[in-house]
Amino acid sequence: MKSFGGYDDYSNAEIVKRLQCDDTTAFDAVYWKYHYRLYKNIFKILNDEDQAQNILQDVFVSLWENRASIDCRQPIANWLFVVSYNKSLSFLKKRLKDPVIFQELDELEFAEVASTAAYKEQQFQLLEMALLQLSPQKKKVFDLCKMQGKTYAETAEELHISRHTVKEYLSEAILNIREYIKSHAEEYSALGIALLFFFF
Repeated sequence: MKSFGGYDDYSNAEIVKRLQCDDTTAFDAVYWKYHYRLYKNIFKILNDEDQAQNILQDVFVSLWENRASIDCRQPIANWLFVVSYNKSLSFLKKRLKDPVIFQELDELEFAEVASTAAYKEQQFQLLEMALLQLSPQKKKVFDLCKMQGKTYAETAEELHISRHTVKEYLSEAILNIREYIKSHAEEYSALGIALLFFFF
C-alpha cells in the first residue's frame, strides 16, 4: 500500500475527520488502502472488468461527495463495501430495465441476468442474517478477514488481539454461519448451499 505522509497509521476517526476537512491526501490514502479489495468484490458480483472499474470509481466519487455525512465512529471500510455492493446490485437491476438488452441478449441469456440480480440480493440478505447471529467480536473478525480481505496479522493489529485469537474467532464464525445457512437452506432453495462456498 502506498503511504501518504503517514496517513496509513492514522485511526479511522482521524481519517474521516480529515476527509471532512477536504483533505485530498487523506482521500488518496483511503483509495490506495481499499481500492483493490473493493474491485475484487465488485468483480465477483458483475464478472465484468470494465463495469467493475466504473463502479469502483463511482464509489470513490460518492465517498468524496458524501464525506461530510460519514460517521467517524463507524469503520470507513464498512461504508465503502456497502456502497460498492449496492451500486453493483443497482447496475444489474438497471440492465434489466434497459430496452437495448432485449436486442443484445436472447431469452435464456436475459433470464440469466435477471436471476443473477435476484440471486445476489438474496445471497447478501442471507449472509446478513447469518452475521447477526455472531458475537460482535466474531462479526468484526469475519468482516475484516472475509469481506475486506485482510490478513490475520492486519486484523489482529486492528482489533488489538493475537493472530491465534483471530484464527479461532474466524473458524468459529465460519462454523456458525455454515450452521445457520444449512438450517435455513430450504427457505432459499439452492441459494443457501451455494453461499457456503461463496466466502469459504
